[in-house]
Amino acid sequence: MPTALVPIELPEWAWQQAEVREALRERDMGAVFRRVQQYGGASQARIATAVAMTQARVNEVINGRREITRLDVFERIADGLNMPTNARHLLGLASARDSRSSGRAFDLAAFPEVVRVYSTQAAASEDIRQLAVSAEQLDVLAVRGLGLIGLNDSLLRSSLTGSEGREAPRVRVLLLDPESPALALRAREIGESAESLAGGVKLTEARLRELSSTCDLQVYRYSMHPTWRIIRLDDTMFVSAFDAGWEGHASATYKVMETPQGPLYRGFQRMFASIVETGIRTV
Repeated sequence: MPTALVPIELPEWAWQQAEVREALRERDMGAVFRRVQQYGGASQARIATAVAMTQARVNEVINGRREITRLDVFERIADGLNMPTNARHLLGLASARDSRSSGRAFDLAAFPEVVRVYSTQAAASEDIRQLAVSAEQLDVLAVRGLGLIGLNDSLLRSSLTGSEGREAPRVRVLLLDPESPALALRAREIGESAESLAGGVKLTEARLRELSSTCDLQVYRYSMHPTWRIIRLDDTMFVSAFDAGWEGHASATYKVMETPQGPLYRGFQRMFASIVETGIRTV
């Protein structure tokens, strides 16, 4: 396999083209490579050298015969195409400056439990729904959870009660304690009143209580400052981060699969169990 040499340089305006931005949001690397050919005049061989692939693999991607799903490959492509920060963010990646200054905690290629990255939760919604249809265990760690599980049209609501020929899943939901200082802090971070945020948590609890007689449901309150947003569907997790500037659904979402030696899935699972043990059950 060729090794990456000189990155391909595209003009800044190329990364601002609507079709390029859409391809990045959809993680359609075939479309991205075609635009690199169009705007940068790069051959398949040149692209292959820049992103450390074979020319045959690049050809397969361009022609839709192979899909890129691994996070480390997205990183390699972003580096090989010298993507600017805004393009990397559309792809669900950290800026190049951040990754170079802090270093990686581990080599993603060695831990393939991260199988896909989505720019937002909305981009992952179809994948989540498909897995939720047959899931036997559903775990949710959220702040208020309205968009996930609290309303009739929420992402996971329809999967809670099962369907014909399928038992309802076992469900555990962790929500931020509406009386905790952490909720007031989180409300300030997202520019919302504490009363409004607390009301959202209580509404989700009330709507879940309606389902307590139809499925194996446990709801807990936690009081720590929220950091991670987790949806677990059997052996698959969708993980995103809360930050001061945005809510979890607007953050990049990572699909994490359980693997024999993978530390991420087990680490998030252990964290979830710990919060359950210290939380206050309300449903």
